[in-house]
Amino acid sequence: MIKAVIIEDEVKGMNNLKNLLGKYCEQVELIGEAVSIETGLKLLKDPAIKPDVAFLDINLPDGLVFQLLNQLEEISFDIIFVTAYEKFAVKACQYSSIGFIIKPIDPDELKESVSRIRVGSVHKINQRLEVFNQMYNNPNAFEKMSISALDGIYFINIKDIIRCEAEDNYTHIHLKSGERITASKTIKAYEEMLSGVNFYRVHKSHLINLNYMRKFVKGDGGYLVMIDGKKIEVSRRRRPAFMEQMRRLQEGI
Repeated sequence: MIKAVIIEDEVKGMNNLKNLLGKYCEQVELIGEAVSIETGLKLLKDPAIKPDVAFLDINLPDGLVFQLLNQLEEISFDIIFVTAYEKFAVKACQYSSIGFIIKPIDPDELKESVSRIRVGSVHKINQRLEVFNQMYNNPNAFEKMSISALDGIYFINIKDIIRCEAEDNYTHIHLKSGERITASKTIKAYEEMLSGVNFYRVHKSHLINLNYMRKFVKGDGGYLVMIDGKKIEVSRRRRPAFMEQMRRLQEGI
């Protein structure tokens, strides 16, 4: 069983999540609930309460839930934020590999989030929260992100990514150091996260860092040469938009 607590100030929201967990996630046992930072702290500091996961609303009546998390000496449980859609919160969750569910809750999204919980194996939750806080509090400072990979969670500087390469539902992330990390997310997810920071999807299987292009070879089979020597095709469908992007770069727009 997965032991869970819920911290949510809206009675309707609390009851809805409890009902959905009971109906769709029978492996989850609810062991505690709270409605504010104050009651949440009391709950999580109780030595008898040892959750595997906490479902947390971000906005509570006495402040943001991060104020609660910052007051805990140790966080030994996984976290799933349950919140109304908030662009920066969602982006911060994606960057930090922290689970999130958007209200109104979709049962399939809830089941998927619960399926990722690994009892007794909280992977670098403090570092993930640090990345989350940096992104949430300063959404324009895209410097670091966490990558949930097949063999663990990596923390990398975004500027060190040369390119992302798709393989089915996985993405190989190639770094300046020559290291390759295989992430358990689709390339579409990384396209959404990185498109605003000088990354461009030139092909269905390739997302590149425009800073690391060495050469663009024109012609019918136009392709890029990256600084790591990789030749990457620019798809015919994406080529006009890519050429416009190149023009903007040349003109310094």
